[in-house]
Amino acid sequence: MHFYNIMDYGAHRNSPELSTEAIAAAIAAANSAGGGTVFVPAGNYHTGAIFLKDHIELRLSPGAVLSFSTNPEDYPVVQSRWEGVLQQVHASCIFGMGLENVSVTGSGTLDGNGQPWWDKKRNRPEELPYPRPKLISLDGCIRVTIKDVTLKNSPSWTVNPIRCDNVTIDNISILNPADSPNTDGIDPESCRNVRISNCHIDVGDDCIAIKSGTEDTQERIPCENITITNCTMIHGHGGVVIGSEMSGDIRHVTISNCIFKQTDRGIRLKSRRGRGGIVEDVRISNIVMEDVICPFIMNLYYFCGPRGKDKYVWDKHPYPVTRETPQFRRIHFANITARKVHAAAGFLYGLAEQYISEVTFSDIEISMAENAIPGRPAMMSGLPDMNNRGFYLGNVRDVQFRQVTIENHEGPAFYIENGENVEVLQCRSRNTRKPEALVEQVEVSPSDEDLTGQEA
Repeated sequence: MHFYNIMDYGAHRNSPELSTEAIAAAIAAANSAGGGTVFVPAGNYHTGAIFLKDHIELRLSPGAVLSFSTNPEDYPVVQSRWEGVLQQVHASCIFGMGLENVSVTGSGTLDGNGQPWWDKKRNRPEELPYPRPKLISLDGCIRVTIKDVTLKNSPSWTVNPIRCDNVTIDNISILNPADSPNTDGIDPESCRNVRISNCHIDVGDDCIAIKSGTEDTQERIPCENITITNCTMIHGHGGVVIGSEMSGDIRHVTISNCIFKQTDRGIRLKSRRGRGGIVEDVRISNIVMEDVICPFIMNLYYFCGPRGKDKYVWDKHPYPVTRETPQFRRIHFANITARKVHAAAGFLYGLAEQYISEVTFSDIEISMAENAIPGRPAMMSGLPDMNNRGFYLGNVRDVQFRQVTIENHEGPAFYIENGENVEVLQCRSRNTRKPEALVEQVEVSPSDEDLTGQEA
């Protein structure tokens, strides 16, 4: 194996001077030899965007820090996806397109120095003519490995493989402030054969989000064959989120052996009319959650994003089923504990014309918080804040609860609105605050007066 030490190509250790050209020269030398390891020794190196090439391993020694510039001019504009749509964006801090066999490894650190980017996003968006850089984004690549590194202060999403095949993300730590905007942890997008394992993720948005583009994405490429295991997830808006960009379909996903703490939501599926696409064949097991608003969400009236406030999105009357109608089906949860839950034990709400279907919950223990903070379990127009509620289901079909226990809740443990073939087997309430029937099932027809499309 050939090593290419960036110091041999003029890198500036512990200096404010940029080492971008030196790193590029080391990568070019390795590439011209057919591949190799570009080595970053201990020290702090200031750099702009790094463009990988075929058969390159970028390895960071323990104590090595690549500290990325905050100057937009150091990130050339490239054509890639942003929030599911192909457009001009700043190149990511580490970027590559159409590559084969690329890796970012080692026990060093990538520091995106995101604060100036976050400030612009919050206060001066006019200063961002192009979307912010991601920390690592590889587009259209085959055999990608990201392993052992620490990633922090990403300007936007942290790790975003797009249209990649055979991706391994293992034993990385991601640390972004809890209030940093759009700093998702790991977002595989329209990828195949992705393995995410042994990671610690503490971020300001979704910890892991699986995506496949929006209705404005010309290429409808699924995200499929995804495994997520042995991860800890802290803060953020969701532990593992599927959507809302799912127009290319998302299927064959397993999530297991993970801890979620203060992640707002736990497992969250979200989409809306106009997006189209199907989420199917997902299995989630052996999860422990603590201090979340709601552990389980499936929402097909999610309104955030372009055109999300249109009547077509929020109207609870049925519409014709078309290519623009999204669908959730064959989703299975087992062996999950959630403690200190605030709003609701679960929230499943399908479209009036396309029910959520074939969902099971087995061996689930949920305990509502003693001093719950009211909140909305899902982003849906007209949904009020709630606390200590059980499962809230609307427009569902073929749903089964088996051996599910809900503790310290108010009202029915299972409230079912427009449900077909919903089974509640060997389930129980414990320490119910306001005892009512275990199950309340109603049929609701929307009235025009109730559907203003306004947020609660």
